[in-house]
Amino acid sequence: MMIDQPIGVYLNWSSYDELSDNVELTEALALRQLDELLRLRARGVKLDYYVMDAFWFAKDGGYREWRKPHWPDGPDRWLEKCVSHGVKPGMWFGANNPAWMQPIPEWMDSFDPETGCMCCFYGGFLAHYSETLHLWYEQGVRLFKFDFADFSAAPPGIKQALLPSEIRSANITGFRGALKAFRSAHPEAILIAYNGFEERTMQNSTDEPLAKVIDTRWLEAFDAIYCGDPRPADVPAMNFWRSKDIYSDHMVRRYEQNSIPLRRIDNAGFMIGTTGTCYHRGKAAWRGMLILSLARGGSVNAYYGNLDLLSDEDAVWFAQVQRMFFELQQSSTVHTFGGIPGAGEMYGFAAANTQGALVTVVNPSQKKQSMALPLTDQPVLLFTDSGFKPIIDTNMITLGAEQIALVGYGDYASVELGQETDVVIPEVIDSLDAEFIPDSDHSICATVLPLSSGKLRVVFQQVNQQGRAVRSSGDKSLTTLGQVLTITAEQAGRNLPVEINYDKAIWSGLSWAVGEIAVKDTMQPVKIRCTSAEKRDVTLKASLHRVVYQEES
Repeated sequence: MMIDQPIGVYLNWSSYDELSDNVELTEALALRQLDELLRLRARGVKLDYYVMDAFWFAKDGGYREWRKPHWPDGPDRWLEKCVSHGVKPGMWFGANNPAWMQPIPEWMDSFDPETGCMCCFYGGFLAHYSETLHLWYEQGVRLFKFDFADFSAAPPGIKQALLPSEIRSANITGFRGALKAFRSAHPEAILIAYNGFEERTMQNSTDEPLAKVIDTRWLEAFDAIYCGDPRPADVPAMNFWRSKDIYSDHMVRRYEQNSIPLRRIDNAGFMIGTTGTCYHRGKAAWRGMLILSLARGGSVNAYYGNLDLLSDEDAVWFAQVQRMFFELQQSSTVHTFGGIPGAGEMYGFAAANTQGALVTVVNPSQKKQSMALPLTDQPVLLFTDSGFKPIIDTNMITLGAEQIALVGYGDYASVELGQETDVVIPEVIDSLDAEFIPDSDHSICATVLPLSSGKLRVVFQQVNQQGRAVRSSGDKSLTTLGQVLTITAEQAGRNLPVEINYDKAIWSGLSWAVGEIAVKDTMQPVKIRCTSAEKRDVTLKASLHRVVYQEES
């Protein structure tokens, strides 16, 4: 069925993580999160589906058997408890890429030993796979998540006879046709697409030129197409979590520019948890993350991770915000406005109906910025970060560096939603004249005289010869990015502490570092050095800012 109203989808990935962490999916973990889902639902949070994400499957079971000993009796207890409480079960499936699995006999004549993937137009794979989906539908599964497609696959004999372009085209036609047939025969099924359905591999970076990457014909098969796992953008931010918000905002804009309607984009932007996939964030800055995930306008509203991190009080707030946005998603068309997130330009999302409107605005830059709001009625500030308070003058709004704000109109202007206390915006941010010069290989430095008030904020980036961001990666258990991209400060022979928030094992890589230095001695110059351990040839650049926070002003 095509989704005709917004839905809340819980996916349990990030409460466990078997890729960038070592926390395994077990029946006990999955049932514990189901209990938490029911607790949040009892307090008003709309969670319609519970998706069992990757690694539920037995390696040799062809997506028909569950992994043992993690699921000693299979999925029965989970499925029965979902259905008995009115929760619709969902499941993750590798598309034609059975990663972490052994091909079963029914698939072998479709197997490509070069890619490890399955051909979708030759052999027995696709018929068996389609029957597998049907069998799970018969057991109550209503949402199907497809991931890691690879449409270059074909058995050796087929590769001798067809061009790579012919193989890709035939694979796409076969797989898309199978899903369309499945949808037609199973009208309650929701299908969502994840990795591998792009025409070319999507890059991590957010400073790439706009290019066509998605074939809109996939919308014939899928209810929603996701636009990338949450990760930091290539827009530097003192608050690491805000950089992740900017990434998801940017990817939504890219997919919108690829002619994917906002309501059909799964932004996958809400992820809390205790594992490496979300950089062990816990629930830090979750309120702003929730608002942005809703403001982007997708009908599939995905929530990942540890629901146990949200208190009953959090759940009431969650439900209130979700209810407001769902009303607007149901009765209006969300639209974007402003600049491009990945370019550091101010931007936003707006939705309005006859009762009022909600407008979410973001300033991703390292300076205060102002812009006109898209509506002419008097807006009311409903939510923002702590620290600098946004200035609203008629229909103009001014935000501090890295700040978000939610403003309401009409019936949506009467709810005070408070502040994001995990993000503090400086009252003052001024760019300083500072010349960073090469100090050694992959190192630049500048010497500045301290200021009488405030802190020094250092913004450090690395780019390639074309000026595009270069991401360095740490290791999930050993190397964090604070050891790869480093900012140090020295005054009169003494090292000064540098406050940073990016010192994490970042599986997706990071192209920047931001740190702040509190300087007490204003008589001696401070030497600031930015160093990269990146082995590739990169160009380093840095800028310096004076920031003053509320308690200092």
